[in-house]
Amino acid sequence: MPAVFLKDRSHLSISGAEAQSFLQNLITTDIISLEADEARPGALLTPQGKILFDFMIWLEGDGYTIETDTDQRDGLLKRLTMYKLRAAVTLAPRTEEGVTVSWGEGAEGVQDGQGVRDCRFVKAGVTLIRQPGKHGDGEEALYDALRISHGIVTSGSDFALQDAFPHDVLMDINGGLSFRKGCYVGQEVVSRMQHRGTARRRVVTVSAATALPESGTEITAAGKPVGTLGSVEGDHGLAIVRIDRAGAAMASATPLLAGETPVSLVLPAWSGLTFPTSADEASA
Repeated sequence: MPAVFLKDRSHLSISGAEAQSFLQNLITTDIISLEADEARPGALLTPQGKILFDFMIWLEGDGYTIETDTDQRDGLLKRLTMYKLRAAVTLAPRTEEGVTVSWGEGAEGVQDGQGVRDCRFVKAGVTLIRQPGKHGDGEEALYDALRISHGIVTSGSDFALQDAFPHDVLMDINGGLSFRKGCYVGQEVVSRMQHRGTARRRVVTVSAATALPESGTEITAAGKPVGTLGSVEGDHGLAIVRIDRAGAAMASATPLLAGETPVSLVLPAWSGLTFPTSADEASA
């Protein structure tokens, strides 16, 4: 059972009589339906519907814990405080630094009432437990390889904040984006994308016969941009691509290249998504 410590993660505590309604009316996640041992992805959006901060969120006693990149924590706390106004909510950083992720045989036993199941991995058929603090010393590359194999992205490595919509990173499918709970910041834009079916950028796994080029390398078809490589581990990686353009290239047998390296693109099986199969579908 791998147990990997991710040192660049930090936590916030959100508690108080109005903590639930405060968060429910602000972030993308439907926290009312959260189960006791479940961590869901979530985001605070810009009014234009793009991801300003991303995180995992779970129940903690009578309140909630948010886990986010350490670089985001203070900014997220400041933004939440700005929205707080007179609400009966207490916002505070937690003392634990980092988070330990464990998966595979025996992962359920790691919890002991302190760990939570990562909803994103559950959807991909993997039991992965997140637990604040250091409880293992496995190599971080093991976790990155797991993420890549299941099409699970992370901000910074795979997409830039304020540059991606929730649909781009599969939050409409992985439990991080609600279309039923009512208004929250950016909700009108993402709901319009959902109902009109206009989401064209999606996460894919990328593979090659040789080592992939470095993260940030452009993926092209016939010289035209399709997407950009994100996390890379050897000959496998992640990218967010225009699936209409990628689908059209595949339908016409046009090679897809990451730099000069021929690559194959696959949508995560758990997503249920497919590439458009013709130029007509791609332009629909």
